[in-house]
Amino acid sequence: MKTLVSPSLLAADFLHLKDEIEMINNSEADWLHLDVMDGFFVPNISFGFPILEAVSKVCKKPLDVHFMIVHPEQYIEQTAKIGAMMMNVHYEACTHLHRTIQQIHAAGMKAGVTLNPSTPVFMLEDIIRDVDMVLLMSVNPGFGGQKFIENTIRKVERLRRLINETGSHALIEVDGGVQAETAPRLVKAGVDVLVSGSYVFKSTDPYATIEALKKLK
Repeated sequence: MKTLVSPSLLAADFLHLKDEIEMINNSEADWLHLDVMDGFFVPNISFGFPILEAVSKVCKKPLDVHFMIVHPEQYIEQTAKIGAMMMNVHYEACTHLHRTIQQIHAAGMKAGVTLNPSTPVFMLEDIIRDVDMVLLMSVNPGFGGQKFIENTIRKVERLRRLINETGSHALIEVDGGVQAETAPRLVKAGVDVLVSGSYVFKSTDPYATIEALKKLK
């Protein structure tokens, strides 16, 4: 399977958001990653449904929506309504994770689960066959442009073993510090989907940057 690339809108120029979305539309990017932050679960606020709805009207790529919020289950129907392909919720934010995954599927979306850097992958043993994707945070969530946490490489390897051993079909996605040096190592370790923000949107040639990420094997 080819490496999938999901540029993170968090790093885009919001004064020229339509132009940034058009760049994504015309690039080889597979998805568009949307980080929703509430200032409670993470120490920052990003954007909410007005932005999600506006983006959904012009973006031609599947929407990969990552909720870094408390009680994400309250927004399942609203997320489905904007046409999101993937709804990703944090393991640490969901008391009844299995029920939330079922509700996301029932709403017609793929279901992802995100793990913070300090949450071990074995916590997913009893849910791994039910999810479509696992997102490993390779920085502490809440801010873009952070330094990559090296333990993520070993964590990806452990997650790949868990997926193989259980017969799960879940994809592995990584978000945080994904750039020229870390991306090849992540793909070699078993990552399927690369989320990259500043490295793509701040690039002098974002089209070439996305293309280079997609060529990694």
